[in-house]
Amino acid sequence: MLKPLSLALLAAMASVPVHAAQPAAGAAKDALQALQCGQVFDARTGKLTGPQTLVVRQGKIEQVVGGTAADIAGATRVDLSGHTCMPGWTDLHVHLGSQSSPQSYSEGFRLDEVDYAFRSVDYANKTLMAGFTSVRDLGGEVSPHLRDAINQGLVDGPRIWAAGKSIATTGGHADPTNGYNDALSHLIGPPGPTEGVINSIDDARQAVRQRYKEGSDVIKITATGGVLSYAKSGDAPQFTVEEVKAIVDTAKDYGYRVAAHAHGEEGMKRAVLGGVTSIEHGTYMSDDVMKLMKQHGTWYVPTIYAGRFVADKAKIDGYFPDVVRPKAQRIGALIQDTAGKAYKNGVKIAFGTDMGVGPHGDNAREFIYMVEAGIPAPVAFQAATIRAAEVLGVDDQGVIEVGKRADIVAVPGNPLEDIQQVMKVDFVMKDGTVYRTPEA
Repeated sequence: MLKPLSLALLAAMASVPVHAAQPAAGAAKDALQALQCGQVFDARTGKLTGPQTLVVRQGKIEQVVGGTAADIAGATRVDLSGHTCMPGWTDLHVHLGSQSSPQSYSEGFRLDEVDYAFRSVDYANKTLMAGFTSVRDLGGEVSPHLRDAINQGLVDGPRIWAAGKSIATTGGHADPTNGYNDALSHLIGPPGPTEGVINSIDDARQAVRQRYKEGSDVIKITATGGVLSYAKSGDAPQFTVEEVKAIVDTAKDYGYRVAAHAHGEEGMKRAVLGGVTSIEHGTYMSDDVMKLMKQHGTWYVPTIYAGRFVADKAKIDGYFPDVVRPKAQRIGALIQDTAGKAYKNGVKIAFGTDMGVGPHGDNAREFIYMVEAGIPAPVAFQAATIRAAEVLGVDDQGVIEVGKRADIVAVPGNPLEDIQQVMKVDFVMKDGTVYRTPEA
């Protein structure tokens, strides 16, 4: 029998008009195309290479030719001579099944899964049109189904690595019953590994295996408390090192990597020692934690956007519940400074926004915040291209090279000199299919 969520998403997909499954603009994947770029960003060196023509066929980059006047027989030309072409961007931390608002905490009791499914289709489209051809969705039951719908061509959206349900401990940041009253809690019963809540090493292994059963691509744990969960602590550690190791070791059996939401120092230490691939947020990252991360090769995904967003919204009466508001004020404002410090200390940084906290489609603003934090623009762009591919463990994207995926985004002018240009995406191609053009 299909899970209720599967039925809901199938219903949503069936309601999408036929034309919505077609690319929003421009040529299809099979066409021979020549993108005439004024500049091309080399993600390996972090430099611009000057005018080049990118020849695309069958979803791959077939040639990279110097200059913008190359005569490619039979090719459809796209004039991007006033633009900088870059590898399609990757956001390593999104939640496409939700978007925060003052109503978020009550909607879970009022809305059905199909409502979230409909919303996710719109969120995915906005993300793609903003230049993000790949995302890692770190928590949400909608995302594996949305991933499949996108892969089947039913709707437009980025390539998704989906975590499915995040793994938490009882009362932890991803405990789905936080905030329930006693009567409802007793009626439903305590969540367990099937629901992504663990309290032992055996539970930890079972929770990972359940995510495998449900079709996840990556594992997400909440190694500390969180800002927006209906619970008091935003930074207390919530797993033992042994539990983290059990999750990581079991994940390896299935070829999974593990991302760890973490704000507090002790929780970060345990996650790093347990072998996670990346630390998300990292608000109270100390010098000791940075040293440990460098020793273990652990990536840092700052999500500055989310920090700034919640700190700003915490100033508004009623936007967050009273239990959440102090955490948003205290923790959110610190992440940008932490990101700058981590860069200066040589921690490996990759790009992520925690979008879903803020409005989907605004992802590129993270580049601006990274530069404000003292991270050079070329490094920020590498974080969203070649470094993001390293975090995902793939080698067929994140660079503009012959044989790689034809994921291309273009912005006017020179974004290395004017980072604000990232908010003016004019061209989006994913796997050789054009979704946005300057004329559209």
